[in-house]
Amino acid sequence: MIPYNKKLVPVAKALRKHMTPEEKHLWYDCLKKLPFTIKRQHNIENYIVDFYIAEKKLVIELDGIQHATHKHQEADYRRDSVLSAWGITVLRYTNESIRQSFEAVVADILRHLELEPVNK
Repeated sequence: MIPYNKKLVPVAKALRKHMTPEEKHLWYDCLKKLPFTIKRQHNIENYIVDFYIAEKKLVIELDGIQHATHKHQEADYRRDSVLSAWGITVLRYTNESIRQSFEAVVADILRHLELEPVNK
C-alpha cells in the first residue's frame, strides 16, 4: 500500500469540493465514465494528485499557468520522481489544453489506459 500523509486528508477533501472548471470538465465529461475506479484529489505520500487510477498506476494532473515557472517545474519534477518510484506514471495536461484541445487530451488518456476512443 502506498503511504499517505493523514494531515493532507482535509485539504484533499476541500479540493474535491472546489474543483477547477477544467478538472470538472475532465471529470464529468470523461473520467467519471471510464471503467475504472478513479480517485479525485488523492493523497499519495506528501502530495495530493488531481486524479489517480490505482488499477493502472496512473496519475492525471491538470496544470495551471503557475506550473510554467521554473520553481513549479522543479517541484513537479521532484513530485513525479517520487510517484515514479512507486511505479506510477504521471500524465500532465495544461488547463489550456483542456479548454482548447479536450478531445486530444481524452484520446491521449484513453491511449494510456489502453481503451478505445468512445464514438459519440
